Amino acid sequence: YQKLYEQFSYAIQQKYPALSVQGGNYPPPPLKATIAQILGLVKIGLIIMIASGFNPFPALGVDTPSAYTWASENKVYACLMLFFICNAVEGQLISTGAFEVTFNDVPIWSKLETGRIPSPQEFFQIIDNNMRMTQEGVMS
Repeated sequence: YQKLYEQFSYAIQQKYPALSVQGGNYPPPPLKATIAQILGLVKIGLIIMIASGFNPFPALGVDTPSAYTWASENKVYACLMLFFICNAVEGQLISTGAFEVTFNDVPIWSKLETGRIPSPQEFFQIIDNNMRMTQEGVMS
């Protein structure tokens, strides 16, 4: 969504050079953020255990799972696979896809409410209407 923000920001600056454009990340829900953090820690822990050859299962008095045995025998592949899969899941957990636009501190578009991102034409029309209303308010 960063690229989308940059595209909209650039288009706004081209059409309305006097407008200030500011953007930021919308925070994910706390539960999803916590799950992503825990997953990140588990990922690092597993990678360290697999890469170092440490097997915690005998100390716990349980049989080593076949998946862990396979990972220990294929360290590089297992660590890379674990790293990339966990990163993808973490990214999905913390990505909100939120897209909100305010004009003079008044919300004019919210992807959270509409469930979609406006087309550029629709977006410019909304800005034009708000600029017109602002100018009419100043003139009267």
